[in-house]
Amino acid sequence: MGVFVFLPLVLPLTALPIARLAEQHLHPRIATRLLSALAGVLALCSTLCLGLLVVVGTAQLPGNPLPDAWSDPEVREAVPYDEIAGKLAIVALASVAVGCAAAAGRHRRVRRRARLALAGLPDGELAVLTDEEPYAYALPGPGHGVGGRGRIVVSTAMLACLDPREREALIAHEHAHLSGRHHRFLLAVRLAARANPLLRPLRSAVAYTTERWADEEAARVTGERTVLARAIGKAALVSRAAPTPTLAGFAAQGAGPVPRRVAALLGPAPSAVSWPPVFTAVGLAAWAAAAGTLGSALSSANATVTLFLVLKASTPL
Repeated sequence: MGVFVFLPLVLPLTALPIARLAEQHLHPRIATRLLSALAGVLALCSTLCLGLLVVVGTAQLPGNPLPDAWSDPEVREAVPYDEIAGKLAIVALASVAVGCAAAAGRHRRVRRRARLALAGLPDGELAVLTDEEPYAYALPGPGHGVGGRGRIVVSTAMLACLDPREREALIAHEHAHLSGRHHRFLLAVRLAARANPLLRPLRSAVAYTTERWADEEAARVTGERTVLARAIGKAALVSRAAPTPTLAGFAAQGAGPVPRRVAALLGPAPSAVSWPPVFTAVGLAAWAAAAGTLGSALSSANATVTLFLVLKASTPL
């Protein structure tokens, strides 16, 4: 296995430049999909290699399911660093499992509480809650997007601070979250960041690009970029903590991203080019991230095959 088993643990570093540049230079739809795919693959590869190291580290523990021949010195020489890295991987993999389970559980609890808050309200895509706290968010349903009974939740306080055109822009924004299934991208990068802390910048970037994606879709539908920018600015001034922190909120991205979103809407629509030119900063960053992801996949495949062959060779027929 050698060094190949360790590479997927650090290769997420190659995706950090594109996490920052994609927000600024790529269409938010493309940036969201690209960053989510990179985060998912890199997280899976690093978790797989942690699992391989756990096998190495537990081979000599009593009660392990591996064959007795695996403990032979000749076999152990084929898998270096087992004494230290293997045992550390046990703790790391346990932390990954607990972190991912906690993140997934919190996501389910938040959605369940949000659905319970809507109990008794009339059916329909738009749900208006009587609340003095201004907020708006998209609540995905059990199926796919709007067709799966996803709903747009808006408080009366939020509606009161917007004029009719701004309310239309708000609803179009949240509808874009549902139709684009943005909750899936957000959950994927959240789990990826729990699997490998080096992927946290991608999680933050996707939280921003999904909002920008919804902004651009709402602007396309309504044809009112300035109105949408004004609505976001108003909502940001009056919004506080939304009751559903793991769901996408209309103006819940903090003091930094909201001005950036407003500035982007006051400018021209972003280009929908699927891949940036090679000889640009974002193009080089994208290719570096792609190369790092490919290298991570190949390294984890190499380590898996090597461990399989060693196990097969050491197992008596």
